Amino acid sequence: MNSVAVIVDSSILIAYLQGEPVPLIDAASKDGTIVVPPIVIAELMTGVETAAERIAVGELLQDSPLHATPLAHWIAVGELRQKLRQSGLAVTIPDAHIAQCALDRDAVLLTRDAIFRRMARHVPLRLAE
Repeated sequence: MNSVAVIVDSSILIAYLQGEPVPLIDAASKDGTIVVPPIVIAELMTGVETAAERIAVGELLQDSPLHATPLAHWIAVGELRQKLRQSGLAVTIPDAHIAQCALDRDAVLLTRDAIFRRMARHVPLRLAE
């Protein structure tokens, strides 16, 4: 794995936490290149039902840096949504935020959510294969 940051979406983290092997998460965690959008933590915690799940989420995220989200980031999120809407694609604020985190860092986005593939047709979003 090279030094390109890997932004992770909740769709892939949920599968990973349920025991599915995701080699890119393992590699990015080991290399210190995994970055978590803050909204992903809220999404993960929404689905936590047991103490064991809370511990697993905490262990995964404890050494993973959060993507910084200053005012300029949120302005860019709004501009991204506007650009996509003008292209005929409506996206939620959480999805735009996750995509913008990847765009901010020129990072690879690791996701299973099809909306990001549609977004990548309109903006230079790098998706993991």
